[in-house]
Amino acid sequence: MAILALPRDTATLGRRLPQLFVGLVLYGVSMGLMYRAELGLDPWDVFHQGVSRLVGLSIGTVVILTGAAVLLLWIPLRQRPGIGTVSNVLVLGVAMDRTLALLPAQHALAPRIVLLAVGILLNGLATGLYIGAELGAGPRDGLMTGLHRRTGWSLRLLRTGLELTVLLVGVLLGGQAGVGTVAYALSIGPLAQFFLHRCTPARLRPRKE
Repeated sequence: MAILALPRDTATLGRRLPQLFVGLVLYGVSMGLMYRAELGLDPWDVFHQGVSRLVGLSIGTVVILTGAAVLLLWIPLRQRPGIGTVSNVLVLGVAMDRTLALLPAQHALAPRIVLLAVGILLNGLATGLYIGAELGAGPRDGLMTGLHRRTGWSLRLLRTGLELTVLLVGVLLGGQAGVGTVAYALSIGPLAQFFLHRCTPARLRPRKE
């Protein structure tokens, strides 16, 4: 039995693989931009930041280790990772750490607001790119879909519950939540949907009845 779930449609693989990696790199860059904004992170990055401060590792390293740990939770759920799943674990943290190394901290409010806005917009585009490549869900998204399949609970309920849990734990560990956290929560859904429609290969889109 194959460990990885291989794509069924290989006709567009030559375009989808570059799209996947561009999306993952941009996602890591967007995480770095929101971190430098210092106006509040998305729930998972609040958790990553809190753990990073606790254990003394870079936040990118924590992103990688957390992704790997979440991927282990797929085993009892009988989820099979794809190429995109494994790449997600490896690429996001590296891209985030590189972005933080190249982008200095900002102290004035105006550039921080710009970094937050650009980071959220870029995150939406990156989500559309890597999910639209259809080469495997990220570890955290796959955990939600796996729990949904095993429990029958709604995806919305599972996503809300998981993100509130990691947000709370992250804040307790010293992670930064704020206006950026709220802005991300309100905007990422519409942005991801907008870009996903434009980044999914036409032959992979659901057909309208």
